[in-house]
Amino acid sequence: MSRLIRYVVITPVRDEENYIGSTIQSMVRQTVLPQEWIIVNDGSSDRTGEIIDSAAREYPLIKTLHRKDRGSRKAGGGVIEAFYDGYSSIESNDWEFIVKLDGDLSFDMDYFEKCFEKFQDIPKLGIGGGAIFNLIDGSLVLEKHPRFHVRGATKIYRRVCWEAIGGLILAPGWDTLDEVKANMMGFETKTFFNLCIVHHRYTGAADGTWKDSVKNGLSDYISGYHPIFMLLKCLKRMAVRPFMIHAMGLMYGFMSGYARRVPQVDDRKLIEYIQREQIRKLLFKPSIWN
Repeated sequence: MSRLIRYVVITPVRDEENYIGSTIQSMVRQTVLPQEWIIVNDGSSDRTGEIIDSAAREYPLIKTLHRKDRGSRKAGGGVIEAFYDGYSSIESNDWEFIVKLDGDLSFDMDYFEKCFEKFQDIPKLGIGGGAIFNLIDGSLVLEKHPRFHVRGATKIYRRVCWEAIGGLILAPGWDTLDEVKANMMGFETKTFFNLCIVHHRYTGAADGTWKDSVKNGLSDYISGYHPIFMLLKCLKRMAVRPFMIHAMGLMYGFMSGYARRVPQVDDRKLIEYIQREQIRKLLFKPSIWN
């Protein structure tokens, strides 16, 4: 790279004793190291806390924080609460990028170097990250999603974009709303599909298929998805294994938001933008969804 990139990484973890070691080894071997890597133990009941404290003693770039166990996972908002505990403890003040990174990943030693080259090549790129491959039955399977979307497991934010969008919301749907808002404000967001990250515990595995689908449906409601777009999304998911479960869970979660009068994101302009882009996609017009 033409110059040193200044970045910080925050990793919220909960019960990741089987995977966090791989993430630590991937991170400390990077060709471009962060100024700080803050690992936040979000009330783990296994050996996660012990493992990260041991790593912090060995690698000076690692800093650990420990939160009390609240008794269960808190969908959406819990991981962001842990993230912000880490964020409030950042000591560097001249960072250019901030990274939200999960604790069950592994990646090549030049992963971040190549990511930052993408940011240097695209001045308007506000949020980016590698492609997530789930390790299922010994095979790597790509998580398919719109190109503008970067999975919450690995998100790199350019500082000017981070400050413009006001950080992350403490609610389900945070990892879509950040990108939609960034696009609304003139930034680009994209996954780098030629850069692989292995996710050792596939998305939603902690909750199970039904609970994860319901959670995602509620997230879509909170994000302000258009009902017609959501209906067609559910119809498309009917063919995804296990058949019907994804679609029914998504619709149940989405409709439960209306039934329970769950507050949606408090940004009318953002919701209008989301729905306008979704309608453009349905009409086969250019949008952030295609």
